Amino acid sequence: MARVRYGARTEAEIQAARTASAKLPDIWSTGVVALWESDPDAVAAVLPPPLKPAERPLVRANISKVDLPGYPLGAGSVAVAAVHDGQQGWYPLVMPMTHERALIGGREVFGEPKKLGEVLVERDGLVVRASLARHGIAFVEVRGAVEGPLPLPGPTRKTDFYFKFLPAVDGAGFDADPVLVHCVRNEKVRRLEKIAGDVVLRESRYDPVADLPVRRVVDITIGEKTTDQRGRVAERVSAEALLPYIHQRYDDPQQILDGPPEGSV
Repeated sequence: MARVRYGARTEAEIQAARTASAKLPDIWSTGVVALWESDPDAVAAVLPPPLKPAERPLVRANISKVDLPGYPLGAGSVAVAAVHDGQQGWYPLVMPMTHERALIGGREVFGEPKKLGEVLVERDGLVVRASLARHGIAFVEVRGAVEGPLPLPGPTRKTDFYFKFLPAVDGAGFDADPVLVHCVRNEKVRRLEKIAGDVVLRESRYDPVADLPVRRVVDITIGEKTTDQRGRVAERVSAEALLPYIHQRYDDPQQILDGPPEGSV
């Protein structure tokens, strides 16, 4: 009988997949990073407990093209500075990805707020434009001109905070207590340039980052970097405290209550 591909994998096949994943080479991306100071009350309002605002109300947009073997990937995020248990980090609100493979793993394993979207990074000489778009709206656009090279930073470690949860089958809360994940990334940079430019936030009911206004642009850069990442569960969190924030993960909060019609298969 021909192999049934939905059938169980052998232990050897599972181990081979793990080994191949562990031996991935460095994957370099070219991307724009914009950092701005926003309204402190707005930044505090988007942070579910136990996350707390950082000392400065910073917002960061990452917009990158990734040289994945076999196909290019557009990847981005918009995150706010946050603190958990003394650890400084970032809390991403939305992470547009151009391919489903990048979306699924991050959402299911780490709890990343990834969604399918459009990611643009263009450079024409010294002129740079980068944007994140969904539903036909470029809700973040960074544009400017390269001023010159910057000193390369040494290897750095950065932490992102995610909430991993499963909405309850009956639509009431969660199936189990949500967890707060610390995702630690080790980053290496091989090229870095400064951009003089601005950040444009456009109104979108699906990705309302315009609620985090640009009070002052702190820094805009374009560069090439590679990262690895490891996650760990930092703590289990209060379902009641997180529930008011889970709409951040969905275009339509009602979709967590969607189910098949009665009698369907």
